[in-house]
Amino acid sequence: MCRVYGYARISTKKQSIERQIRNIEAAFPGAIIVQEAYTGTKFDGREKFDRMCKQVKPGDTIVFDSVSRMSRNAEEGFTQYQAFFNQGVELVFLKEPQINTATYKAAIEKKVDAVSTGDEAADELTAGIMAAVNKYMMRLAEKQIMLAFEQAEKEVQDLHQRTREGIETARLAGKQIGAVPGKKLNVKKATPAKETIRKHSKDFDGTLNDIACMKLTGLARNTYYKYKRELKAEQGER
Repeated sequence: MCRVYGYARISTKKQSIERQIRNIEAAFPGAIIVQEAYTGTKFDGREKFDRMCKQVKPGDTIVFDSVSRMSRNAEEGFTQYQAFFNQGVELVFLKEPQINTATYKAAIEKKVDAVSTGDEAADELTAGIMAAVNKYMMRLAEKQIMLAFEQAEKEVQDLHQRTREGIETARLAGKQIGAVPGKKLNVKKATPAKETIRKHSKDFDGTLNDIACMKLTGLARNTYYKYKRELKAEQGER
């Protein structure tokens, strides 16, 4: 039985994988979703992708939201595309349907057969022309696939360049980039947790020992003692 896999990937924490999954499931309900996060832009380190590659069989289908989810490196992406194609695995790109393997196969199979004229010289000439046309069609299909991967790679490079330029513009304008050296990070849970420690710890206004207070706050050991040190430091500054 042939299976349909949906591969969703994000390369940074700022991205959301849910949109990709929704698009895949809308087009292919029941697809086996394979999720991978924070992979960067290359194939290296994509364990779930590698595992899926070993599981797929001829006749199976892999669905991507876009070609950039398969690869943002044109050379690696095209190589992987050819490997899947030769294996008999169908590839579907929701945003670039023109390079689906079904489309590629149609271009390759659309061979123009030479018509026999009965004249040996004419038939030989016609056959040569038709072979050249078929070869051109195959190369044209390959070029379309390569262009799609190259465009995806260029979009990533352009995004990185705009990000670098934006950071440099902000820096030149005097804006602080990143954390201020020496400034404590105000984590959302820190303030209420510290208030609980101050209220209930016997080292401050309460009666609980560290173990009991730690359980009350639900904090990890290192975080708990870190907040205690910061509270004591704050008391010393007053």
